[in-house]
Amino acid sequence: MARPPRQLTPDLSARHLFGAKMRVFRDRNGMTLDSLAAVVHMSRSHLSRVECAEYMPPADLPPALDAAFGTDGIFQELYALARREIHPDQYRRRMELEARAQVIEEYSGHTVPGLAQTEDYAREIFRASDPRAPEEHVESLVSARLSRQKLLTANPAPELVMILDEAVLRRPVGGAGVMGEQFARLIELADTPTTSVQVLPFSHGAHALLGGSLTLLTLDDRTTVAYEESIGTGTLIEDLEEATARRRAYDRIRGHALPPRDSAAMIRSAREALSDEHHCLGRPA
Repeated sequence: MARPPRQLTPDLSARHLFGAKMRVFRDRNGMTLDSLAAVVHMSRSHLSRVECAEYMPPADLPPALDAAFGTDGIFQELYALARREIHPDQYRRRMELEARAQVIEEYSGHTVPGLAQTEDYAREIFRASDPRAPEEHVESLVSARLSRQKLLTANPAPELVMILDEAVLRRPVGGAGVMGEQFARLIELADTPTTSVQVLPFSHGAHALLGGSLTLLTLDDRTTVAYEESIGTGTLIEDLEEATARRRAYDRIRGHALPPRDSAAMIRSAREALSDEHHCLGRPA
């Protein structure tokens, strides 16, 4: 028996409305996903995910749908709305995409990215972000963050590329002991078959990603999505044009970052300098 079609929720967002209208006109024209795929030159699985609002429609799909259904620009108008809206549950969506990613590329201007944080470093970050949070809430956040790191030991593991602004190394989080462990973790990840760490030195000056953080996820179907984050907010970017613009900015700063071995040397130097400073001040390292 054929599986019933998945129920759609057009009231959630413009992306969901796009998918629902796609099914309405597909059914009205007596077309299956397979027959529509042949007309618009896209895989059945990709069309299914667009219809269920799991994927952002690619830019060339709306005019192809309007031509196939004779809808006089309806899908292009829906796409113009969908590509500019914030995903209704974007953090969960980001986690789902991260789990599917074959390559994860990160730029961080202020803190070590979550996938590389040690337990104590993560705990200090969560405590600082909400000093009034109950300890059990902080611990639940730490556990959730550490659970994400299982991605790095999966088989196959995604490739993880991190670019850290030098400020990440110079700002002590939790003291010399916490930072020492975090530095050791970064050195471990600096140059392995599946991970690399590069430091963007202060000497480079201004750049397009200054003041925030960026994650690029290359998925199993080779599409790329971006996730931008600032204080307390994040934006998932699945529109191809906008994600490509973030890719260009990332590639530019990567060209100015130190190679992994030189970056590891700078991290070791930062660890030694922090330890020496605390010894000089008479504090335990």
